[in-house]
Amino acid sequence: MRMTRSMVVAVALMLTAVAAMADEKRWVSSEGTSLKTEASPISENVADLLVGTEVTVVESGGRWLKVRTGDGREGWVYVGRVSETPPVAEVSADDSGLFGGTLQKSQINTAKADSARSIRGLSPEVTKYAKDRGTPEVYKKSLDVILARKVGAKELKAFLKDGKIGEFAQVQGGER
Repeated sequence: MRMTRSMVVAVALMLTAVAAMADEKRWVSSEGTSLKTEASPISENVADLLVGTEVTVVESGGRWLKVRTGDGREGWVYVGRVSETPPVAEVSADDSGLFGGTLQKSQINTAKADSARSIRGLSPEVTKYAKDRGTPEVYKKSLDVILARKVGAKELKAFLKDGKIGEFAQVQGGER
């Protein structure tokens, strides 16, 4: 079989794409990320990956990526748990907030975190505004109850699984 010029170009483009993907780096950006034996949240864990772990993309499987860790382990991670840039630390490392610290070292930057705290009524300016506007005490107490709620990693994972969210979302059209 004689290869035409367009076939040669197509093969060259595919080899270039494969080579580029082999050098593609990603970083774990979510607490509780596991390296899996297959592109499925219910497959066996190869290893638990810490936030900030650098991985190399070996293969893309739709919503899952086959990756290799720095120590040579290979497996699959859900694409929503990795980032194209290294994660940055959140505003503080205390254990406060709705998720009880499970979002520490996430991609949230300081400005966004400060905005969220203001919206929730945590900043002194918003507290003064609520007082000046005569916000009913029952609203303040309700907000305090919500902000005191802690959700651990186990509860968060159960919520995602029950709600079929993220890596637990049902796959359509044969996509992994």
